[in-house]
Amino acid sequence: MPGEALILVENLSVPFDRRVWQECATLRDAGWGVHVICPQGTNRDTEAEVTVDGVHILRYPLRAATGGPAGYLQEYGSALWHTFRLARKLGRIDVVHACNPPDLLFLVALRLKRRGAKFIFDQHDLCPELYLSRFGRGEDFLYRAVCALERRTYRAADVVIATNESYKEVAVTRGGKSPDDVFVVRSAPVVERFHRVPVEPELKKGKPHLLAYLGVMGPQDGVDYALRALACLRDELGRTDWHAVFIGSGDAFDDMVALSGELGLGEQVEFTGRIPDEDLLRYLSAADVCLSPDPLNPLNDVSTMNKIMEYMAMSRPIVSFALREARVSAGEAALYAKADDEPEFAKLIAHLLDSPEDREKMGELGRARVAGALSWENSQKALLAAYAAAVR
Repeated sequence: MPGEALILVENLSVPFDRRVWQECATLRDAGWGVHVICPQGTNRDTEAEVTVDGVHILRYPLRAATGGPAGYLQEYGSALWHTFRLARKLGRIDVVHACNPPDLLFLVALRLKRRGAKFIFDQHDLCPELYLSRFGRGEDFLYRAVCALERRTYRAADVVIATNESYKEVAVTRGGKSPDDVFVVRSAPVVERFHRVPVEPELKKGKPHLLAYLGVMGPQDGVDYALRALACLRDELGRTDWHAVFIGSGDAFDDMVALSGELGLGEQVEFTGRIPDEDLLRYLSAADVCLSPDPLNPLNDVSTMNKIMEYMAMSRPIVSFALREARVSAGEAALYAKADDEPEFAKLIAHLLDSPEDREKMGELGRARVAGALSWENSQKALLAAYAAAVR
């Protein structure tokens, strides 16, 4: 029978974290009492304690890391202390559901397990691969420490939730989990929330075409690759018939704005920061091509990109680098450049700009994928099966 679930999140506020919020709503609708501990947002999700649509949320102040690994140690240490503090305010918990990164939240789960709770590890990122991809320091002492924390987390977990089959394979092989205890809950948009609105030509700033990027802007997210590809599109292919919008934020945001200026793209590239959902729908409805420029690295190759799923929900064609899980997600809804090949990325953008029929067909295929096999409805079933396995 459903009981009380506590979801722990460190890297985004809730409900802003769409995946976690969808999980909260699914559990609530299935009869679970749902509590969340997460950081406070800056422009939204600022209340320290609030109940939203029946979900009880406790939030703590957190300063995002700056600099190298030392900054993240400070951030994660603060988050862990606040999470322990807020967890003490709650009564009986039947399932503690920890979303990484970091792979430190198992420490909170262990305390609750001693009181009878079961522990579900929701692995949003492979932290060893994230470390290698973000810092470029190789397999040093900190890398080995990250691997040890991941092993401890796997060991403590009664059930693991993976975002795709690649992550499940890691949980089984590296984590030593039984395949029966690992459930694939793919990140998928609720397609009803993503709907086309009338195109506003003014968003294209007087150009025939609009290109769009949506997502986090961190060192490993490839916004720099996209900007250099756009410079190739202009300088090598002679295309100036486009305007580009980059939606989102992150710790590389200022650097990407600066790089845009260095490349002479200031007049053709717009950075919006984070925007409300209604504005997101306006931009994506007007976009002719959407960009998924994540470069090949140990993390990106095996990760499901939320931006790809949301582009498909909006029936938008995509240009991506040829990453394993990008192909699994997008299928024929995307064109794929060789990994990290910026000139080829630019050529594929140009091809789609000249091919409205291809754009239309790819958009329809993408929408069908997220409404069918990759739908959140299927992920809901897997999520509830994971909870049933944890409390059996």
